Amino acid sequence: MARLKSAASPDFSLEHAARASFAAPIAGVDEAGRGPLAGPVVAAAVILDEHRCPAGVNDSKTLSEAQREQLFIELQVSAIIGVGIVDVAQIDQLNILQATLLAMRKAVAALDVTPAVALIDGNRAPILDCQIRTVVRGDARSLTIAAASIIAKVTRDRTMRALAERHPGYGWQRNMGYGTPEHKAALASLGATPHHRRSFAPVRAALGIAGDPSPTSRGKVNTKGR
Repeated sequence: MARLKSAASPDFSLEHAARASFAAPIAGVDEAGRGPLAGPVVAAAVILDEHRCPAGVNDSKTLSEAQREQLFIELQVSAIIGVGIVDVAQIDQLNILQATLLAMRKAVAALDVTPAVALIDGNRAPILDCQIRTVVRGDARSLTIAAASIIAKVTRDRTMRALAERHPGYGWQRNMGYGTPEHKAALASLGATPHHRRSFAPVRAALGIAGDPSPTSRGKVNTKGR
């Protein structure tokens, strides 16, 4: 059955173009967790079988939690998936941009198949042992990147819910570590946990750490909505 999609839905156009210029397989790469004040940054790399792509794959931000969870399950049996996770200690040591690129490298390295081309969401890419194409708003344009966005988002959300059970009071099961009023109020009253990013200004302010972060924690990327 043909896929029904709106004009704004991702498709395989970028994958077809990459395959025509290079070869298969094509991996889509995306991340989750650049902007939060707590928790790891997670990247996923996904190689889709065009004939087995689950219906409804889209940019994870456009999907409900239930839709993401269902597609996560379906992708586990229909796609080749690699996940890369970079913890808070590495984020504070490297900076969030370099930590994100490291997570992407880990995700691609975790694939069981080496891709010929990696389609990377955004305009910055890690160094990889394959051809690379960056795609601005790629999760809304490419089905493989959209699938990667779902895997990264669900993986990270599950991590934050587990951390919320160990560190109650911050609302991580709801805010996933983002700097919501609830989270910032808890940070002020309860202090920081080992999972808070001390190179991020709101955490430093809550801890009473003056001055800018160390030079290695600069160079942050746009974190809006991520």
